[in-house]
Amino acid sequence: MRILGIWDGHDAGACVVENGKILVAINEERLTKKKLDIGFPEKSIKACLEYKRLTPSDVEIVACCGTQLSRILARQFPYFDKEFYKLRRRLSKKPAFERERRLIKYFSIKYNVEYLRNITKWQIKNKLSKLNFKNKKIYIIDHHLSHAASAIFTSGFEKCLCITLDGVGDGLSGTINVFNNGKIKTISKIKEKDSLGLFFEEVTTILGFRELEDEGKIMAMADYSYPIPDSKNPLLDFFKVDGLQIKAKHSTIKRFLELEKIKWNTPMERFAYMAQKTLEKHILELFKNAIKNTGIKDVCFAGGVASNIKLNRVLRLYSEVKNLFIFPQMGDGGLAVGAALYTDYKLNKIKPYKIENVYFGLDFTIEEIKDTLKDFSEKVEFEEIEDPVATAAELLIKENYLFWFQGRMEYGPRALGTRSILSRADSKNIKDKLNLFVKKREWFQPFCPSILEEDALKILENYDGKPDRFMTMGYMVKPELREKFSSIINVDGSTRPQIVGNENPKYKKLLEIIKEKTGFGILLNTSFNLHGEPIVCTPQDAVETMLKTKTEYMILENFLVRLKK
Repeated sequence: MRILGIWDGHDAGACVVENGKILVAINEERLTKKKLDIGFPEKSIKACLEYKRLTPSDVEIVACCGTQLSRILARQFPYFDKEFYKLRRRLSKKPAFERERRLIKYFSIKYNVEYLRNITKWQIKNKLSKLNFKNKKIYIIDHHLSHAASAIFTSGFEKCLCITLDGVGDGLSGTINVFNNGKIKTISKIKEKDSLGLFFEEVTTILGFRELEDEGKIMAMADYSYPIPDSKNPLLDFFKVDGLQIKAKHSTIKRFLELEKIKWNTPMERFAYMAQKTLEKHILELFKNAIKNTGIKDVCFAGGVASNIKLNRVLRLYSEVKNLFIFPQMGDGGLAVGAALYTDYKLNKIKPYKIENVYFGLDFTIEEIKDTLKDFSEKVEFEEIEDPVATAAELLIKENYLFWFQGRMEYGPRALGTRSILSRADSKNIKDKLNLFVKKREWFQPFCPSILEEDALKILENYDGKPDRFMTMGYMVKPELREKFSSIINVDGSTRPQIVGNENPKYKKLLEIIKEKTGFGILLNTSFNLHGEPIVCTPQDAVETMLKTKTEYMILENFLVRLKK
């Protein structure tokens, strides 16, 4: 049975699932070039089908989620999505009543119209009919069940605890679930008003960053604060954990107003630190309670809050978890996969399997790449090379950075060695050059590394031998190596590594050559994009980014591409 999964909200996307396996998955942003695009994922649906050489008639089932009132209204009136996107990304002038608009948003998002589920089906059916999908059975899956299914059915755990936490979805901000004997049982539901995800979003907004996009900057900025004791952190009292529930002291609107007051006489870094510690303290307690209550120590985690890698490090070390799996596309961008997998589970009783990689996107033939390069022949020169890995290693050893485009595109927010910008991890000069001339990010944002699995124990503190292939976990670099690898750590010595095994043989070989030359199999690996843009998808995207940044070298499959002087 082939199931088309779609998500038409924030970070929209589509996928095709067959017999419990993900065949292809793409987010709309990669095709529209609009970061975290919102709305019906028409391009993603077409791209998924074309890549697997399918037609709409080859799909038996369609799975979607989203019965929240705001989503139903936006489907009916797409203008709402377009305007919200412009406001959220700061692409339009600040409205005269922006603060009031935000407070209305916090008031309205709590409404989940489950009893209007049939309207959601009707809306999706109408949109699909324009793409020649006829008479398809449509399943509407709950937002948090979709998050849970995305993690459970890709974890490989036969029995596990699954916790979902985000801002809000279909009226909830979180759930606690048990998967056992082939059944998912939800044992706790956390209301939207008690949302730690919304709390972190509010902090992001108050500090002047973009909601639903820049929360990671708050996490990074927090490391630049002088630590303060819990007794001097007023944000801790905003929440308490009661068993398997999180309870907020204030309503969403009241909390926003109180946060504004506290920020008025609090430095930015300290405000970020207090918010990060509030997140860590309460979610750690929730995880401990859930593990104690169920006796289950294999835990899955999904939802936007699971993108906080500093939190995930705390959970891994201190929650008594045995194995912690975070779904690589943990935010709303993973809902299409979750909805499809949950539907497959309900209809066909699929079992979890362990994903070894997330190379679920598009790739391109040598002929397609050559045609693209010919189109840019006035600006770049290129040659087909026998050993692109050896050529890349030679360029990197000489302290160049380069663009690296190989195979199928990664699914999710992280570059994992197929759409990456690479450099040596022991060159601070290259790090500064990347930040100033290519990425152009905030000064406090760190870069991250890819590390050979065999070297992870040498480089990382508290490494437990369980490799994180997907950059979902924070670690500390060993103190004696922090100066050497200063280009891939934050100011506190923390890093977010991709630990590379056999899932990407070409990338592993590159790291092995780097190890032969430098002693360590480690590279700085950042996403192949400009700051604020999606990761590149096509060869054309790659060349255009090369030209915009005046980057000298790119390895594009088997081609060495250079700027013309």
